Amino acid sequence: MGTDDKMKNSAEGGLGKAKEALGDATDDKSLQNEGKKDQSKADLKQAGEKVKDAFNK
Repeated sequence: MGTDDKMKNSAEGGLGKAKEALGDATDDKSLQNEGKKDQSKADLKQAGEKVKDAFNK
């Protein structure tokens, strides 16, 4: 369960970076913000996974 979640979170973060880069290239502030939001959400999920891992040791 943990590895799959970590991979999904990484993919979500990568998608967020891509959205932000596309927003930068097209000067689309909405897309830039959406990309940043996706990255933040992925970072929070990754932090949660790290906490779970720490308690499972």
